[in-house]
Amino acid sequence: MVPHTGKIMMTRTAILTITLLLLLQAGSSKPSAQQFVWPDGKRVALSLSFDDARLSQIDTGTPLFDRLGAKATFYLVPSTAERRLEGWKKAVAAGHEIANHSLNHPCSGNFPWARQKALEEYSMEKMHHELAEANRKLEAMLGVRAVSFAYPCGQTFIGRGLDTRSYVPVVAGLFVTGRGWMDEAPNDPTYCDMAQLTGIEMDGKDFEEILPIIDRAREAGHWVVLGGHEIGQGGAQTTRVAMLEKLIRYAQDPVNKVWLAPVGAVAKYVLEHRGK
Repeated sequence: MVPHTGKIMMTRTAILTITLLLLLQAGSSKPSAQQFVWPDGKRVALSLSFDDARLSQIDTGTPLFDRLGAKATFYLVPSTAERRLEGWKKAVAAGHEIANHSLNHPCSGNFPWARQKALEEYSMEKMHHELAEANRKLEAMLGVRAVSFAYPCGQTFIGRGLDTRSYVPVVAGLFVTGRGWMDEAPNDPTYCDMAQLTGIEMDGKDFEEILPIIDRAREAGHWVVLGGHEIGQGGAQTTRVAMLEKLIRYAQDPVNKVWLAPVGAVAKYVLEHRGK
């Protein structure tokens, strides 16, 4: 009986050993995680985006970008864009991306200026109509169909309390991308939800404050989407011209391996190459 039991025990041990070796071999044969492959040997993508169709974006911003050979994404509110319509037509001709920022810029009614267009009072149907109508107006004004959207105030909800709903699905149905605001991290192109892209604030920052964000994203192969408002020297919600000049020149230096492109262009590339 003892030899027989020992034989069984040795057999079981052998089986367990073989099984463990097979599992280890299978695990080691799996490909290691690789960074997303950006075009032309780039290691990080960078998009510059601006909200609201502020006058300074045409008066100061697009001349700066055109002089430096950079393309940006502009999320427009149609009624504001009408105040610089000829300038926005030139922006389209220059290759900048025209995107949607809603018809009325609705935000939480906790902002006193938004009380008459409070998200708490919206329905899904009303939001869908507003975003579709903004697209219709932008196309009529500028001849382009917006595929990118930025959530006003970075807020993605409608309603209140138990009736609160996310309107991210509405955005996903109408656009290729939806961008947030004042987020803390870049986008992982292998995983990110295109309807909820993170947007990192660049207003009020110097180049030296933006550079570490780019450096960390390059290490991971991620996509940085920067968001701003006014373009000038100073003031509330203003992206500084000096910062933009340094950032664009840095991105254009081949040594730094930065792909600088509008949100829509990067999103198109990611969707075509994700999973390959």
